[in-house]
Amino acid sequence: MEKFNYKKSADILALSASFTDFTYKKHCHEEYAIGVTLRGIQQYNLEGSFQSSHKNGVMLFNPEQSHDGSSYDKAGIDYVMLYIKPDLFLESSGKKELVRFSSPIVYDAKLANCVLSLSHSILSGKEESLSSELLLTLVDLVSNTEIDTATRKNNELINKAKEMMFYNLENVLKLDDLSKEFKMSKYQFIREFKSHTGISPYQFFLNCKVEHAKQSIEKNKDIYSAVAECGFVDLTHLNRHFKSVFGITAYEYMSQLN
Repeated sequence: MEKFNYKKSADILALSASFTDFTYKKHCHEEYAIGVTLRGIQQYNLEGSFQSSHKNGVMLFNPEQSHDGSSYDKAGIDYVMLYIKPDLFLESSGKKELVRFSSPIVYDAKLANCVLSLSHSILSGKEESLSSELLLTLVDLVSNTEIDTATRKNNELINKAKEMMFYNLENVLKLDDLSKEFKMSKYQFIREFKSHTGISPYQFFLNCKVEHAKQSIEKNKDIYSAVAECGFVDLTHLNRHFKSVFGITAYEYMSQLN
């Protein structure tokens, strides 16, 4: 049985999920993702390192960290997840530069309870002001314990490549143009990109298309507009890739927002 329930409030997207056989394909999010495993063991590969989150484990994902995800066994898992955009995280933390979580999983009861309180506030439709206040508490808690200010040095080549891909989502990925731009072979470019991001250029490009489609659906409440904007062949094409990242189809996601 699969259950993925999304709801948004105060610019924070909350997810309540439960599944047994479902497996997330390798992907990444532009947001910080902070979640708690409620039941079972959640396992995933995070930029090449294998992680297991047991009951009450607080999972901390940095923006654009590539990962997959599945249940350890047939007993399945229940968990909640919060997706917080970097600019909102920085605004609420008062910091000026992008910060990174230093540990992928922590067992901290106070932090876990705060994540659960905020997710419950959003998913149950409480007032946005409450969610905003809970976000401040969450950011303060996580900033005091798990922020690594020694941010990994940005790679200009990779950042430029990401930008070029992001602004051409309506087209197909043109690796020849990208590799020519950086004066390297197509295979050198793929290897360089994957070594820095943990995800291939094609996976990143497709992930951007899905993320952009999600944002388009949230803004316009028009699924076919999202298909056209993001260069998907048809709705089936979008739904298939959307489900591999978010657990539900784009159509189901739009229905949950209404």
